[in-house]
Amino acid sequence: MKYAAIKTGGKQYLVEPGDTLEIEKVDGGKDDKVAFDKVLLKVDDGKVEIGKPFLGGAKITAEILGQIKAKKVRGVKYQRVGQRTKFGHRQKLTKVRISNI
Repeated sequence: MKYAAIKTGGKQYLVEPGDTLEIEKVDGGKDDKVAFDKVLLKVDDGKVEIGKPFLGGAKITAEILGQIKAKKVRGVKYQRVGQRTKFGHRQKLTKVRISNI
């Protein structure tokens, strides 16, 4: 059984070959390949490698499935009595499939 822990977009993910993830936006189009070199942990049939903080020479490859947007987040900021400002945000994400560890 193979799996690894990677860091991308300020977040950490535990991935296996064939997993589909929604991560922070990565440049590239559909069917492009992307490599993650910030590998924190790698397990291959019981052999565990732990990085300090990253493993040197380890790469995880993935295929971009598409660029998507997350759900809209809305909020209200109250400034003075009777005065408020509405705001919203929609995070851009990239959907990827892990192909090789």
